[in-house]
Amino acid sequence: MLKTGDKAPYFEGKDQDGKLVRLSDFAGKKLVLYFYPKDSTPGCTAEACDLRDNYERFLAAGYSILGVSKDSEASHRKFIERYLLPFPLISDKETVILQAYEAWGPKKFMGKETIGTLRKTYVIDENGIITDIITKVDTKAHTAQILK
Repeated sequence: MLKTGDKAPYFEGKDQDGKLVRLSDFAGKKLVLYFYPKDSTPGCTAEACDLRDNYERFLAAGYSILGVSKDSEASHRKFIERYLLPFPLISDKETVILQAYEAWGPKKFMGKETIGTLRKTYVIDENGIITDIITKVDTKAHTAQILK
């Protein structure tokens, strides 16, 4: 189980434009790495828009933001364009990053238990160390949870 104080697992994946993004791209910077189930669904849209609406606050505090889901690059591109998201979204169709960050597993949806993406956020410092893990995400007030 990952916990605060652990080194963030290495990852690489393609963003909405097919550009390779790696954890090492954020060396020396703080990173908000958030995992969400699906583009353009109500909760995921609320979460992304809350981060978008507070993006300048994140930049002022020295953070980059990166979202990850199983959705395709094309789906991410549409989501970004529709909601004017200022940060990249990584496509993880094979769930490699999701599994490395323990954001893939059993969950309940409408009374049924399924396996899927768990909504979870990791705050990673300039040295690649996890400083916070948010597992009970408030999609409408996620910024307040991160920038306490």
